[in-house]
Amino acid sequence: MSTRPKRIGIMTSGGDCPGMNAAIRSAVRTAIYNGLEVIGFSKGYRGILENIHYPLYARSVSGIMQKGGTILQTARCPEFLDVENQKKAAKNLRNLEIDGMIIIGGEGSLKGAIALEKQGIPCVGIPASIDNDIPFTDMAIGVDTALNTILWATDAIKDTATSHERAFIIEVMGRNCGYLAVVAGIISGAEYTLIPEAPLNLEKVELSLKKRFEEGGTNAIIIVAEGAGSAHEIANKLKDKIGYEIRVSVLGHIQRGGSPTAFDRLLASRLGRAAVEHLIENKHNIMVGLQKSQITATPLEEVAMSKKKLDRDFLGLALMLGI
Repeated sequence: MSTRPKRIGIMTSGGDCPGMNAAIRSAVRTAIYNGLEVIGFSKGYRGILENIHYPLYARSVSGIMQKGGTILQTARCPEFLDVENQKKAAKNLRNLEIDGMIIIGGEGSLKGAIALEKQGIPCVGIPASIDNDIPFTDMAIGVDTALNTILWATDAIKDTATSHERAFIIEVMGRNCGYLAVVAGIISGAEYTLIPEAPLNLEKVELSLKKRFEEGGTNAIIIVAEGAGSAHEIANKLKDKIGYEIRVSVLGHIQRGGSPTAFDRLLASRLGRAAVEHLIENKHNIMVGLQKSQITATPLEEVAMSKKKLDRDFLGLALMLGI
C-alpha cells in the first residue's frame, strides 16, 4: 500500500470478549471521519474465505459500545493455517479493493494477520483476549471486564461459603496465563491462587487451609486458573483433609460476556482509532497496544515471537495477602 487507503476491512477473530464492539465502533467512525469506506467481515477469517461481508456506516455501529460479544461475530478457522487458503483470502480482499485490514483478536488472530501481510495485505492488529496473554500491551481488550465478572461471582460465592462454613474452589479462565486468577485472588481476598506459572503444591495448601479452619475461619476461597489443574480434581484431593466441606464453581464462559467496563470501552476506543490512523499513514504489519498509559505500535512478528510474562510482584502480593 503506497498510497492513502480508500477502503479498509475489519474483523473480529478467535474467542469473543467485551469491548470488541467498542473497538469496531471506534475504527469505523475514525475511518469515516477520514473519508474511508469500511467493509466488515463476519465470522473472522472464515468470512474472508467465504466472502461474508457488508459495508459498515456510522449508523451501523450506533448503540453497540455497551454490548458484549461482537456484532461481526467470530469463529476459529483452522483452514486458514493452509497457505493456499491464505492466498485465496488475499485474492478475495484484492477483488474487493481492500487497501488494509484491521484484525481484532488474540494470539492466533494476530498470527493470521502476519499470514495476510505475507500475501501483500496490509494489516494492523488490535489485542483482544481476556487472558491478558498478549505481549507488548499492558492490557488487552476484555481483561478488565472479565476481572470484574470474576470479582462479582467470587464475592457472591463467599457469602454462601461463610454461611455454610465451606471452602470453594473457583475455576477461572487462563490456559497458559494466570493473570486473571492471580489478580482476582488479590482483589477478592482469596486464601490461595493456583496458576500455570507456579508449581502446584497441594500439601502446602492443605496444611494452610486446615490451620485456618482450626483457628475458626468461617470460609476459604481458592481460585485456580484452568491451566493449573481441574478444580474438581483438586477438590477431590483435598476432600476430608482441611476441615471445611468443599464445593466447586467453574465460572466458564460467563467470563467472556457482559457489558464492557469503562476501562475496556476507553481502551478499545483508543486502539480502534490508532489502528485506522496507522493504516492511513501507511504503517502496517503492527499491533497497537497500551504501554504505560500510552498507545504504542509493535511489529507483528515481534509480538508473535515473544511471550508475555506474569508480573511476579502480583503473585507475591497474592501469597502475602492470602495468609
